[in-house]
Amino acid sequence: MLLIRNGYMIDPKSGLEGKYDLLIDEDRIKKIGKQLAPPCENCRMIDAEGLLVAPGLVDVHVHFRDPGFPDKEDILTGARAAAKGGFTTVVMMGNTNPPIDNTDTLQYVLDKGKQTGIHVLSCANVTQGMQGKELTSMEALAEHGAVGFTDDGVPLMDKELVRRAMEHTARLDMPISFHEENPGLIAENGISRGKASSHYGISGSPREAEISLVERDLQLALETGANINVQHISARESVELVRRARQKGGNIHAEATPHHFTLTEDAVIKYGTLAKMNPPLREEADRLAIIQGLADGTIDIIATDHAPHTAAEKARSLTKAPSGIIGLETALPLAVTHLVQAGYLTMCRLLRLMSTNPAGLYHLDAGYLAENGPADLVLIDTAAKVIPGHYASKASNTPFTGWHLNGRVMYTISSGRIVYQAAHA
Repeated sequence: MLLIRNGYMIDPKSGLEGKYDLLIDEDRIKKIGKQLAPPCENCRMIDAEGLLVAPGLVDVHVHFRDPGFPDKEDILTGARAAAKGGFTTVVMMGNTNPPIDNTDTLQYVLDKGKQTGIHVLSCANVTQGMQGKELTSMEALAEHGAVGFTDDGVPLMDKELVRRAMEHTARLDMPISFHEENPGLIAENGISRGKASSHYGISGSPREAEISLVERDLQLALETGANINVQHISARESVELVRRARQKGGNIHAEATPHHFTLTEDAVIKYGTLAKMNPPLREEADRLAIIQGLADGTIDIIATDHAPHTAAEKARSLTKAPSGIIGLETALPLAVTHLVQAGYLTMCRLLRLMSTNPAGLYHLDAGYLAENGPADLVLIDTAAKVIPGHYASKASNTPFTGWHLNGRVMYTISSGRIVYQAAHA
């Protein structure tokens, strides 16, 4: 048994918060109460005085590059990065090599995920080979453990195929997530058309590339009743489109990344390839619109889009380097610093965006603290300084190295077991 004492607990699902002790028995929370007595002599105790006790974070958008690209990341190192960042559940994307368009590859990633100590789940692809032409066997993939569907990394351009995919996932009652960038409108990806592209003398990626597909897929979602997730939203017009669509009903969700609510295209000028990502960083008005969307519920999920690459890949020229940054180990301190301490969100609201809501999208038993609930927790020192730089991930491609942030993960507990403990916790 494990007894967590003297911490300040927030359950974002019920809204309950205050000073409570939590008693964990195996993989469940047995009791929540005031000043609980140790139930046995050999019960392990954590003194959480001064710490926030919260549900383990849930990230529904990670790339662990396994199978196919183990020099970038693998499932074991990705899971260690997740645990260090306070995440007890992650959902892998399917753009591996081979892609997760078949039950054998799906079984491989799920089996390897079981070796990690956290909950590693996976989406399967929407289309065979991520070619955008033929739907995968969604029913079979669902039966073998896929929790959702996405071709993230490759936008789906065939409107009628997207409609059929939504109809399939609606019947399965499973989410389908979309990477919204029309490649036909993009000259060079990863850099927004405007100040950043002008600085580098290239055409870049216009905001219309995202807006056009977001508009199409929101309309299809309303027509089909599909449970959709608009991934890594970047443009203020897209936020407004989601806001209007959600007002009409449907089962519409949207996610924002820490880099999109923290950075603008100025970061691409300052950091070069380390700030190149799809969709790209845009203007200050877009950043503020994303924050407003998080505050008013238009955007209901924060996800990292953890995208590891090797240093050699990111050392290429701006137009040839791959897009993406790592995010699991910086997401929480960025959110605490730039959303909560900046006055945009309460801590309870932030935890809902990073645990309860993403768990709800995938129908997971996660993202809350309750008696008989899962013993997946994170203990956070919200005032402690964090300076990113020593990563559990294999990769270090991020512009946030060396930043001064607040919000340090002290313990991550998954299924009742401590899977990460800070050095001086």
